[in-house]
Amino acid sequence: MRIEYTDHRSDPGGWARELGISREAVELYLQSDVIDLHIDSYIWHRIGGYDLRQRHGHGLFGARFYSQVDFPRLLEAGVTGATWVITTNPLRSREERPEVFARNLAELKELFAGVSEQFAVVRNAAEYRAAKAAGKHGAFLGVQGGNAFDRDIEALEAIPEELLRVTLVHLSTSRLGVTSSPLARVAGGDGGLTHLGRAMVEQLNAKKIFVDLAHISRKGFFDALAVHDRSQPVLVSHTGIAGVHEHWRNLTDAQVLAVAELGGTIGIMYQSSFLGDSPLGGRLASIVDHMAHVIRLVGDDHVSLGSDWDGAILPPRDLPTCLELPRIVEEMLRRGWSTERIQKVLGGNALRTIEALRG
Repeated sequence: MRIEYTDHRSDPGGWARELGISREAVELYLQSDVIDLHIDSYIWHRIGGYDLRQRHGHGLFGARFYSQVDFPRLLEAGVTGATWVITTNPLRSREERPEVFARNLAELKELFAGVSEQFAVVRNAAEYRAAKAAGKHGAFLGVQGGNAFDRDIEALEAIPEELLRVTLVHLSTSRLGVTSSPLARVAGGDGGLTHLGRAMVEQLNAKKIFVDLAHISRKGFFDALAVHDRSQPVLVSHTGIAGVHEHWRNLTDAQVLAVAELGGTIGIMYQSSFLGDSPLGGRLASIVDHMAHVIRLVGDDHVSLGSDWDGAILPPRDLPTCLELPRIVEEMLRRGWSTERIQKVLGGNALRTIEALRG
C-alpha cells in the first residue's frame, strides 16, 4: 500500500503561508531530522479500530485526546522518525500480559510492513539514517509500562532486543515500582523501585534498551539510576519540567541534571496542563519554555521532542496535530535560537543519544 500525501518540500512557501509563519522556519524544519520520542497512536487502533493508514480529521473532540497523528499526516508533517509505543493494560492479569504484548508487537510491525515503501521499522541510528535516505519514516518501537514483563524474571529475560525503550512504570504502581501519578496507592515499600524493578533496569542495560524514566516516582527515578550502567545514556521520553511548572508529571532540576550527566535526553511533551496552561487553551510557546529551562540548566544537548500525540492529551490550540509542527521552529527563531540548537532539539539530540547506546 502506498500512502498519498502532500509533500511540502515542493512548496515550502505555500506551507508557510498556510501555517501563518515564515518561509525560513519551514525550510529549516524540512532540512532537519525530526524525531519524536513518544507517539501513542497505536492504542487507538487497539481499542477503537483507528486505522493508522488512513487520513483522519480532528475527530470527535477537535484533536483533543486522539486523532492527532496518522500515517498520511505524519508523512506530510515531515516527521522523519518516532518511537511508536505499545501501552500496557494494567487491568489485564500478570500471567496474560507477556503474551498479549507479543501479539500487539506483531500487529504493530505488520501495520508498518503494509506500508513498507514509506515506513521502516528501525533499531538504531544507522538503520534510521538508511531509512531516511530511502525516503522512509524510521519507526522505532517502545513499551509504555514495564509491567508488560513483571510476571517473573523469565519474562524480563525475554524482553525483545528490537525495542528501543521501555518505561519502567506508567500510570499505575506495579511489581516493578511506584508511579508518579497521585492516583497510585503505595501499599508498603518505600515509594521507589522494587527488587524486580532493579532487575529490569539491569536486563534493559544488558540488552542496550533505553531505561525510560518517564512516569516513575521521583524516588524510583533515583533508585533506577543507582543500579543503571553509567556507561549508557538514560532517557525520559515525554515529560514537562517542574522548574517551569510544578506538577507530579514533571522532572525536577535534580532529575534533569542526572539525565544530562549520563548523556541522555529529555522529550518535552505537549499536554497543556502539564506545561502550566489551561487544558483547553494551551500555547505551543509553553513547550518551548520547558525546552528553554532544560537548555539554561544543562545546555542544548539534552532536550528533544516527546509529544505524547494521541496519548489522551489536550495539546496546545496552535499545535493541535503533527501538521502544525513547523510553528515550533518559528517560536524558536523568534527567541533567537541558532540553527544548530533548533536542529538538535528537533532530532539531533535524540539521534545522538540513540547512536551512543546502539550505534
